[in-house]
Amino acid sequence: MTGWTYHGGKLDTARRIFGEGAAPWIDLSTGINPDSWPVAKAPTFEWRALPGDAQLAALEQSAAAYFDVDPAHLCALPGSEAGLRLLGELLPGALLHGAACYRTHRDIRAASRAFAPETDDPAGKILLLANPNNPDGRLLDQETLDRLLQRQTASGGWLVLDEAYADCRPEGSMAHRVDDAQRLILFRSFGKFFGLAGLRLGFVIGPRPIVARFRERLGSWPLCTAALVIGAAAYADDGWIVAMRAKLAAQATALDDVLRGHGLKPQGVCPLFRLVATQDAMALFERLARQAILTRPFDENSRWLRIGLPQGVEGLARLSRALDHG
Repeated sequence: MTGWTYHGGKLDTARRIFGEGAAPWIDLSTGINPDSWPVAKAPTFEWRALPGDAQLAALEQSAAAYFDVDPAHLCALPGSEAGLRLLGELLPGALLHGAACYRTHRDIRAASRAFAPETDDPAGKILLLANPNNPDGRLLDQETLDRLLQRQTASGGWLVLDEAYADCRPEGSMAHRVDDAQRLILFRSFGKFFGLAGLRLGFVIGPRPIVARFRERLGSWPLCTAALVIGAAAYADDGWIVAMRAKLAAQATALDDVLRGHGLKPQGVCPLFRLVATQDAMALFERLARQAILTRPFDENSRWLRIGLPQGVEGLARLSRALDHG
């Protein structure tokens, strides 16, 4: 069962092991918006042509306006996962990651270790944190982040923030602090909030010399045309973005009610997922999987289970019924 503890997904493996079940599978393991941005709203494009420089520029300008940063401080990536992996190659120095963190944060550098705020001094090091955090959904406040940034900048270290889920809580982003004089690097993900993870689109935001190193390393045509065109259109769709934030907040409240109704205490403020702690999380994972609902267990804590946001009333009702059984 440990195959699902590294990342979410692997629905094909779940089907092979647990079967198809009486109803279609629901994948709640990834924390991706089940109500994706409607790609039919994007302009048409030519599949046979190579991605164009103008299309890449249009995407980065649209994303920069959305993030409220200068486009010169931003570089599009083929997914934030790829950007995080490149970070380990492009940025030297010892690395500290969050104690409860996205698995890739632990793997960027073999000698990295968990950051203990009470005892560790991150000065001169790379401090990599997610905000909101994955998997527990914790949101660090601006005062704490400002204090960390001041310490890292003064010491020659770096504060690196994985803001993959910041679209849901934009008030928590540190994009407004990005500057050439600040030792701050951000990663943003398109696929989670916009529900289009298959496009593999993300961004690195930081000082211009760092952005230039990423751009040089990525080379020509780092993204497919679909990601360029769809991403540019989605980031400019203010009406959909505002409405979706409100919708996700309401859906997350409904999910909390269901979980509490089954004796589970939901943790976190990111509406795309909740973390629950239970005596035997793997047993609950298997029970849900045998009812064609995939969730996310963790090897570092056998009591944790992360449950993504189901789609609509019926998806939530199926989760509730599955929690009732067994």
